[in-house]
Amino acid sequence: MCIRDRLYQDADDKVLEQDIYVDLNEAERIGSSKNVTIIAQVDRYYGGYSGDGNWTTTKRFLVTRDNDLTRVGSQLIADLGEANMADGQTLVDFATWALKQYPADKVALILSDHGMGWPGGWSDSSATGRGDSQLPLASAIGDQMYLHEINAALAEIRAQTGLEKFEIIGMDACLMGHIEVLDALADDGRYAVTSQETEPSLGWAYAAFLEKLTSNPEMNGAELGTYIVDSYIEDDERILDDNARADLVGRGSPLSGFYGGLPSADQIVHQLTPTTTLSVIDLSAMPALIDSFNNFSFVLQGINQRAIAQARSYSQSFTSIFGSNVPPSYIDLGHFVQLTAQAAGENKVTQAAEQVLDALNQAVVIEKHGSKRPAASGISIYFPNSQLYQTNEAGPRSYTIAANQFVQDSLWDEFLAFHYTNKSFQADQRSVIIPAAGETVRGPASGGISVTPLQLSSNNVRYDSSVILSSDIAGENIGYIKLLVGYLDEASNSIYVADCDYLDVTAVLELDGVYYPDWGAENFTLEFEWQPILYRLSDGENAALALFSPTVYGQTREEAVYMVDGIYTDKSGGDTRYARLFFSDGILHQVFGFTGTDATGAPHEIIPQPGDTFTILDRWMDLDSEGNVSQTEQLEGETLTFGDEMFTWQEVYAPAGKYVIGYLVEDLDGQGKTTFSMITVE
Repeated sequence: MCIRDRLYQDADDKVLEQDIYVDLNEAERIGSSKNVTIIAQVDRYYGGYSGDGNWTTTKRFLVTRDNDLTRVGSQLIADLGEANMADGQTLVDFATWALKQYPADKVALILSDHGMGWPGGWSDSSATGRGDSQLPLASAIGDQMYLHEINAALAEIRAQTGLEKFEIIGMDACLMGHIEVLDALADDGRYAVTSQETEPSLGWAYAAFLEKLTSNPEMNGAELGTYIVDSYIEDDERILDDNARADLVGRGSPLSGFYGGLPSADQIVHQLTPTTTLSVIDLSAMPALIDSFNNFSFVLQGINQRAIAQARSYSQSFTSIFGSNVPPSYIDLGHFVQLTAQAAGENKVTQAAEQVLDALNQAVVIEKHGSKRPAASGISIYFPNSQLYQTNEAGPRSYTIAANQFVQDSLWDEFLAFHYTNKSFQADQRSVIIPAAGETVRGPASGGISVTPLQLSSNNVRYDSSVILSSDIAGENIGYIKLLVGYLDEASNSIYVADCDYLDVTAVLELDGVYYPDWGAENFTLEFEWQPILYRLSDGENAALALFSPTVYGQTREEAVYMVDGIYTDKSGGDTRYARLFFSDGILHQVFGFTGTDATGAPHEIIPQPGDTFTILDRWMDLDSEGNVSQTEQLEGETLTFGDEMFTWQEVYAPAGKYVIGYLVEDLDGQGKTTFSMITVE
């Protein structure tokens, strides 16, 4: 039995270069053997990681055994110069060359880089094109190997080589665990390994699963995939090796300070795993899963669409690439199906949901998820709100191109059109549905909420007292209700958004560890006691006011997750990127960077190093002459520096002055209705 691993490692990226390069070094800890040959194509970035000669071209290696994690000692097969790893043809050239030069009984293809879910991923800094000219999304984010290009490249590889199927297709990249992605891989592979959520910077534990493979080259894709999942994070060489772990977190880094010195392997695992997900999918089970989901989608036409909007709003969600101005659109398939059946309360929906869940269980060979993603089932789906649905970049005009295989096989695009434009469809319909220009698009559970003017127990409050806020609220479409506090800067006639938080409700529901509010069917009076307290972001030496926005609803305030937006600057190269800090119970747990602005583009985890800085982005609302908000913008505020301690939040008394305070009542489509009053903090 001869098995070949093909590693397509797109490290031509300033953020991921070192991480992907170290993954190759991890693979060298095992190296090729008599029955397992590992071939890698690696493209490096011109200004990122400077180690091991700092070469920047695209090279092909026969991976051989080497214990040095800082340099590649494998046999160099070819230096291709600069290749565009975002081009599907580059993938075709590599895989066809490798298959012809190193034929095998079973072939595993592992693709590494940024992932974005159904759009695809795999960018290249040297790419000069703008991607598919027919794809509106390409004009916004540039040249990527979009999902339909990956699909076409895999089919071309098999056509040119006669390969029946890849034994396993692995995507060591963020957010690629979508049903849209897996359907695109189903014709070309037997098994897939993908993540629903953003992956930590470590990537996969290559040495661990390759050691299992070389010990048992007879294993199939399900067995290899299981080892990939089991070893993920926990057995990574960059954690287990003391020197590599010190390099990963940086001696004297905030993470070291958090643990009082160099963290142990167990401590790093504990820090990195809460939001991780990884799954092995049996691709032969995808047709049955899609058939059951098509039946489910068809049945959903016959129920109140509010129930479906509610399920979308409260489903387990994952990081989105479409920014912070819209609700999360990447949701867990299994959790959504369960919530929909529960909200609908009809036998036909329950039966259809059970069929989907049975098929989902057949498709997912194994999956694991961290405590912060409790309802992750292994496969996600794209469900945008009405605002996102009607954009060119994230709506049907892009979705039906990038996810064209899924659009051809499923009724999901037909259902989305029905949900947002009331256009019905038949059970045997398989057409590309794109709403016409000017066609009305509206969320079926948007609006319909009434909020009375906010009443205050007093219009003045001292730092050591409190004030009661009260408003009568009605409507069946209520999703979340938040407190908003803004400082009125009279000189600039603008409001600094100082605080935002979920407001508690008497009844909190739960499904598979995900909590969500139940506002009931009756009108109610919402009262909240506000103390004039705001929050500062602290680096241990300096602190500054920051907006901690809620992002995960928790059973308790301590379980909720909050985020702070800003600009992250790497001290080593001065590279800047839009970033987001995630806090829980006052402690910083994760830092995410994005390839675009305003939390758009591919996300990636950042492990802070001493000297790196974070510039807080303050949110300001400019007012017109009548006191209405004319525009909202983010402006750079204070800059803090990572040092010996992790960032924390601190409670502080609100500075004296005039404030705007009130409720933001969001409907199930993510649209808001507000009620505010003025208050003076003395």
